Amino acid sequence: MRFPRASGVLLHPTSLPGRYGIGELGEEAYRWVDFLVGSQQRYWQVLPLGPTGYGDSPYQCFSAFAGNPLLVSLERLVEVGLLDEADLADVPPFPIEQVDYGWVISWKLNLLKRSFANFQNRARPSQKTDFYFFCQRNASWLDDFALFMALKDAHQGAVWSTWEPDLVRRQGEALAHWKEALAEDFQRHQYLQYQFFQQWWALKEYANEQGVQIIGDVPIFVAYDSADVWAHPELFYLDEAGHSTVVAGVPPDYFSATGQLWGNPLYRWDVMASTGYAWWIERFKATLTTVDIIRLDHFRGFEAYWEVPAGESTAVHGRWVKGPGADFFSAIERALGRLPIIAEDLGVITPPVVAMREQFDLPGMKILQFAFATGVAKMDKPYGYPNNCVVYTGTHDNDTTLGWFTGSSTPEERAMALKYLGTDGHEINWDFIRLAWSSVADTAMVPLQDLLGLGTEARMNYPSRASGNWAWRFTAKALTPALQARLAEFTAIYGRAPEKTTEEEL
Repeated sequence: MRFPRASGVLLHPTSLPGRYGIGELGEEAYRWVDFLVGSQQRYWQVLPLGPTGYGDSPYQCFSAFAGNPLLVSLERLVEVGLLDEADLADVPPFPIEQVDYGWVISWKLNLLKRSFANFQNRARPSQKTDFYFFCQRNASWLDDFALFMALKDAHQGAVWSTWEPDLVRRQGEALAHWKEALAEDFQRHQYLQYQFFQQWWALKEYANEQGVQIIGDVPIFVAYDSADVWAHPELFYLDEAGHSTVVAGVPPDYFSATGQLWGNPLYRWDVMASTGYAWWIERFKATLTTVDIIRLDHFRGFEAYWEVPAGESTAVHGRWVKGPGADFFSAIERALGRLPIIAEDLGVITPPVVAMREQFDLPGMKILQFAFATGVAKMDKPYGYPNNCVVYTGTHDNDTTLGWFTGSSTPEERAMALKYLGTDGHEINWDFIRLAWSSVADTAMVPLQDLLGLGTEARMNYPSRASGNWAWRFTAKALTPALQARLAEFTAIYGRAPEKTTEEEL
């Protein structure tokens, strides 16, 4: 599917400013949408919105369907009468430029539990009715997720495969017993999902009304310790005890000499195909209620993926295994029609991967930092980009443009960039933005860190590092009128601004 010539900014909601230790779906989120509108952007790209687990990574969530309760706006809960203003009177002195996840989680979850108790005791009938219908509409995934999270709480956060054998095997009597015993915790997790989606859908509606579309992210794999794997073990390569026999990763590449050992369980694609890929169809349908466009992560894994035996310490000793290929995308199209998908086709890309992307007319991704790289990371120069692609100055997995230019690039790469750009590099971030915006790519995207000209200290993720990622936040004063005007000017000059609608056309 082709997209119009336009541009946008990549920013995960956890990075929004505010005094509660982590970005939320409240006033600052709406202010961020206003900034995008004023700078003539048509896209806001986010990372996966699910409830994070190991390492706080949005790519290792407890569910492929659920939302992250840590994003719920506490002030919005005050507005609807489910928290009192006094509850927010004594906020800890959280850092303003980083998320201290351990501190935030313990403090905020206590307040969310309090709001649930208030909901039970004083919610209006209309609120309780709305909650009831939310649970009914989403029961296909919500019931399993709420029970999974209640059981994790009851087992002090232990991985599901260490629970009692009858729970690991999902015996009917055991599930019924625990659902009754944990009824209040079960409903609390339903409630937290209700609040997340109510707030997110309101924010998305506001963005859409202003002409801003949300680009979301669907990771190809799910976390092992997730409701998805626990509830659907038949879809994954697991042994009788529920342990993975093979896991996902990528071979040695630009990011890591030993590859990336993601550790996610691998799909039994033959079983999925026998159901017409029903689980994936439901996943896409659910995702498209929260975003407008899907960035399909690790697209090449649908053609062939890197399989590593469970127990390996690195991804070196793996092998390529054929994925479902075009059959998968044909089934999705038959069920849902042609979807607005961006194919994340970075890494080791072979002719069959390119052919599959082109068969379904999916835009791929181009990273400007890689255009000047040497070795395995080298990609096409911008003069060779096709129209049907999305160009980024960098992504959440890259260093910032300034960090790349001043530190993580080689002297040869920096020299090539300066020659290509015809610049002295004193505003290298804006040189890269200009190059992306002026390119023939239909879509141009920039992480907010590059828009602000920040260095490596603002990097979002180191792909080979297990912890200490996903923490960067910006401060409210960073979004200045001058910055907004400059981005708006670039966007207009290079033909990416939204078309004006006259009163006569309305």
